[in-house]
Amino acid sequence: MPSLQVLNSTIFYRDTGTGSPFVFLHGNPTSSHVWRNVIPHVGSPARSLAPDLIGMGHSGKPEIAYRFSDHAEYLDAWFEKLALDRVILIGHDWGGALAMDWAAHHPERVRGIVLMETILRPMTWNDFPDQHRHRYELIRTAGMGEAKVLDENFFIEQALKVTIRSGLSAEDHDIYRQPYPTRESRRPLLAWPREMPIEGEPGDTVRRIEGYGTWLANSPEIPKLLLVFDNSDGTLMIGPEMSGWARENISALEVEACGPAAHICPEDQPEIIGKAIAAWADRHKLR
Repeated sequence: MPSLQVLNSTIFYRDTGTGSPFVFLHGNPTSSHVWRNVIPHVGSPARSLAPDLIGMGHSGKPEIAYRFSDHAEYLDAWFEKLALDRVILIGHDWGGALAMDWAAHHPERVRGIVLMETILRPMTWNDFPDQHRHRYELIRTAGMGEAKVLDENFFIEQALKVTIRSGLSAEDHDIYRQPYPTRESRRPLLAWPREMPIEGEPGDTVRRIEGYGTWLANSPEIPKLLLVFDNSDGTLMIGPEMSGWARENISALEVEACGPAAHICPEDQPEIIGKAIAAWADRHKLR
């Protein structure tokens, strides 16, 4: 798999097939590996690209804060290096947020966008079930978050087990674990929950999310697909209330149910997700 010199570091990415560029963006704490079983079901013709976000997977770990704006800067530089245009974006979790942000800043280069289990709008604590609110409050607290994420390696050793409904093989778990062998290497994992746009903070990230919200509402020429899932255990970010909000506030949106899954839905329903993306792309003649 190739890697590319980007700014002061490197971005690793998967690159298969030919045709219209379909760019798959992962979230926390996964990597491009999360798309391994989705991409084959999208089929061809398509050039499927899936980068590891900076500091994650096989990509480099420069001395940066790993804030949302940092990820957006490195990702934008990666798009520029590859001269990607007329792109179909597919994003999960923070990868969805980065996809929407990139689209809002480069609307002329986007042909369509697919979203799942991601951050559609700024949030309040009421958007979180009680058990998840407590965990996020802890992780966002100085000292406590470091102990939980950097010392305990919470996202890799604990969160993965409860956010994948179908379970994760030991081999795949090791692939997700490999980039984070030390306390320092886990700093990107800690930065993400502190970027969650909750009650107006952090302000600069909230403004970027409000910015892509404006784009989502005012881009009827760009087809959009929201994939939703069933689960009663509270691990989903987008349940009936949020999907209802999306239907009312996002232009040119189709919503498709993809069966039972937990938050890391590409691990749970790769075939259904891939085929849903393929069918939507073909309906809109995106390839």
